[in-house]
Amino acid sequence: MEVAVIKYNAGNIYSVECALRRLGVDPVVTDVPEELSHADKVLFPGVGEASSAMKYLREHGLDKVIAGLTQPVLGICIGLQLLCRHSEEGNVDCLGLFDTDVRRFVSLNSEQKIPHMGWNTLHNLKGPLFKGIEEGSYAYFVHSYYAPASADCIAESNYIVPFCAALHRNNFYATQFHVEKSGAVGVRILENFLAL
Repeated sequence: MEVAVIKYNAGNIYSVECALRRLGVDPVVTDVPEELSHADKVLFPGVGEASSAMKYLREHGLDKVIAGLTQPVLGICIGLQLLCRHSEEGNVDCLGLFDTDVRRFVSLNSEQKIPHMGWNTLHNLKGPLFKGIEEGSYAYFVHSYYAPASADCIAESNYIVPFCAALHRNNFYATQFHVEKSGAVGVRILENFLAL
């Protein structure tokens, strides 16, 4: 099985690469359209800022490449947000593969720190990505922006407000949490994705 990780100006790609290697997968990290199109599975991870990430994707034609992929694609963290329609981070139009807009958390008191960072529970789990994962399992989050509840939501979490912890539409899947840092739950999600 050929697995590709999209290479662009976002951090944390190396930790996803390492997580895949621990599962016996040797991924190709690439921004070459042909390599992405011919891979059996594509991962779109990242940590960064939405408007600069979208600028890079557009300048390199990766926006059209990603939108045209027909194999299973897994966005992680900012990958989820960039797959949405619009982000308040930099007020930027994104790829629009999920029909929802990304919003910034607004703290209601001094105890609600932003970014939302650390372990949080997953609820209302749906679909093959969460096969074998129990309701209320913990995953690791680091984010200041979130996708609100929508028809594409396949897992929810709550920090200040309820939000989508994972999304799915057609061949596109995405998690707001870092699967590569979420212990046994993250490993199972990666295994489930690779088995799609």
